[in-house]
Amino acid sequence: MSVMQYLADGFSVALQWQNILFAFVGVVIGTAVGVLPGIGPMSGVALLLPVTASMTGGLPPEQAAASSLILLAGVYYGAMYGGSTTSILINTPGESSSVVTTLDGYQMAKKGKAGSALAISAIGSFVAGVVALIGLVFLAGPLSEAAIKFGPAEYFSLMILGLCAVSGLGGKSMTKALIMTVLGLLLATIGIDTVSGVSRFTYDIPELYQGLEFLTIAVGLFALGEVFKTIIEKDDQPDEIIKVGRVLPTKEDLKQSAGPIARGSILGFFIGVLPGAGATLASFFSYILEKKISKNPEKFGTGAIEGVAAPESANNGASGGAMIPLLTLGIPGSGTTAILMGALMMYNVQPGPLLFSDHPQIAWGLIASMFIGNLMLLILNMPLVKVFAKIIETPSKYLLPMIIAISIFGVYAVQINTFDLILLTCCGVAGYFFVKNDFPLAPLVLGLILGPMIENNMRRALTTSNGDFMIFLQKPLSLIFLIIALLWLVIPILMKKRGKKVVINVEG
Repeated sequence: MSVMQYLADGFSVALQWQNILFAFVGVVIGTAVGVLPGIGPMSGVALLLPVTASMTGGLPPEQAAASSLILLAGVYYGAMYGGSTTSILINTPGESSSVVTTLDGYQMAKKGKAGSALAISAIGSFVAGVVALIGLVFLAGPLSEAAIKFGPAEYFSLMILGLCAVSGLGGKSMTKALIMTVLGLLLATIGIDTVSGVSRFTYDIPELYQGLEFLTIAVGLFALGEVFKTIIEKDDQPDEIIKVGRVLPTKEDLKQSAGPIARGSILGFFIGVLPGAGATLASFFSYILEKKISKNPEKFGTGAIEGVAAPESANNGASGGAMIPLLTLGIPGSGTTAILMGALMMYNVQPGPLLFSDHPQIAWGLIASMFIGNLMLLILNMPLVKVFAKIIETPSKYLLPMIIAISIFGVYAVQINTFDLILLTCCGVAGYFFVKNDFPLAPLVLGLILGPMIENNMRRALTTSNGDFMIFLQKPLSLIFLIIALLWLVIPILMKKRGKKVVINVEG
């Protein structure tokens, strides 16, 4: 049978009335999960796992597995859609991959372009979903073989490249961006060392043994930081209500977004294929790429629509790409895909090379349902843009308590302890002072996310090489990544020095 025949069979499964209903329920819950900071796709999928088991109890095993996976996958990519809403409207990232969207999305909302930002986010997410579907259909085999060749040395170097590239998000000063990156890496070391069992920087505080919760740091820095800024710098001025303006994107917006959406979708898909890289790294890389190739890079961070289109497309592309190692190799690339793998095994279905031949109904039904689910999300979210955008018109005396309440609820729901609420407040104060002194927040967040991955992959690589650091230079792909990372730091410094010499010569 040809690939197209298998896909047609997949659509026959996905278009069964109960599976359409499961896809709809999944994407609606996923959108809500994405909007609420703290729950995130991983927690949302985990919470629904026992629910889907009871919902599909009366179906035949093969059909029950397909229906469950369709619902859970809907929650996964639905959360990627929803995460952008609060990022754009109230500077509160719904989950980690939406952090980058705050950089320009919130600035657009402050300029009265919240509607355009939300609409472009929905369109970009849909396009990325379609690109991921095409990639899943035609590239699953070759890409899974390529991804399995990525060893710990290659992953380590890729993460280092990610950290060096994030200096491109550093506002006016690369030095400040690198300081924030190192601070993020330092915060990532707090907790019990998974290899030696030694506690690091915990100071005998029990709550620190499991490390700092990423969400607490991100929501504190971005959301509460913005709240403190509004309160402290208000100076008794009359409350200015920000107008929503046009809800649908203009032709110019669509023209400016077309390239970033296409690039973000493709880049996100390929990064998603790599186990462990995930949607967060994809969204950062796509934003950095757009800033590097832009003719006006200075507009990024001030409300550039490309800064919303690219990362939002990338994180949805990555969620589709992450399905490839899960379905073809049985390797979950993220926490969410690990739970999806658990759902498959709950129905005695072993993901891996034999899944497509032994259980084509499940594999192709899931792939086809992703297209239907993304179409549902577009149809659902476009009319809701106007409703969501109205949030920004709320006077700050009502909006600020709402942001604080959402932040506290989101953070408390994850850990259920007061320590995280104290940490949230401290991060809010720190976020205000960082922004006030032009220290970028994004590098700190990325350092915190990538820190454990960098450490684990470095240790694994050194274990295989008996402690020889040359392994990072002996692997060709690893060496290429490290050279690009070095050039990323050195070239701007050399260009800056060269620019200064030119100025001196002209003045001379």
